[in-house]
Amino acid sequence: MSDDGPRVVTAEEVGAIEEKPRPSVVGVVLAAGTSSRFGAANKLLADLDGDALVRHAARTLLDAHLDRIVVVLGHEAVAVGEALADLAVTFVENPDYAAGQSTSVGVGVRAAVEADADAAVFLPGDMPFVGSETVDLLVDAHRAGVGSALAAAHDGRRGNPVLFDRRHFDALTRVDGDVGGRRVLLGSDDAALLAVDDPGVRRDVDTPEDLSGGRGDHHRDRDS
Repeated sequence: MSDDGPRVVTAEEVGAIEEKPRPSVVGVVLAAGTSSRFGAANKLLADLDGDALVRHAARTLLDAHLDRIVVVLGHEAVAVGEALADLAVTFVENPDYAAGQSTSVGVGVRAAVEADADAAVFLPGDMPFVGSETVDLLVDAHRAGVGSALAAAHDGRRGNPVLFDRRHFDALTRVDGDVGGRRVLLGSDDAALLAVDDPGVRRDVDTPEDLSGGRGDHHRDRDS
């Protein structure tokens, strides 16, 4: 990692690197937060193109080539779980969700450890516009040995999802506060940003206005 942060790698560079055997990768949807900036309603249950917001994030990971999808629940766990009930995901609850996103990351990491995963991809549940192809590119970059901590980036700006190799799992469980794995990513000597043509990696939903415009063609649909 340079003094300016993780190096930037393009999708073309990833394709030019000899691939290693396919790792086992667990996808983690972080869906436990209180969504306080959205107002009284739970933003993860807000309607986007006829589906709950969190459902889009879950299906982004389902449409990628991952081995298992885990959804971390917390605030209004029953309602959020019901919105995803017919999808092929595993639910894990975070009783400490009010203490911040780091606690949900820790719960997701423990689920990945239990699955004996080589790596985990984390996607916040309020980011419904990420393409599943971006997730696959992160996995391909990890398999190609680009780095052990990888984040998608668009127009030179770091976004989500983020992939961490299992060597970072212990460090991720030690993070505290209302943050994800940013500190671990930026503190890694083997980190990289994967430049992708996917503006969804920088587009989250904090307010009802952020839902305007719908999902468009960011999502490749699939029967679940």
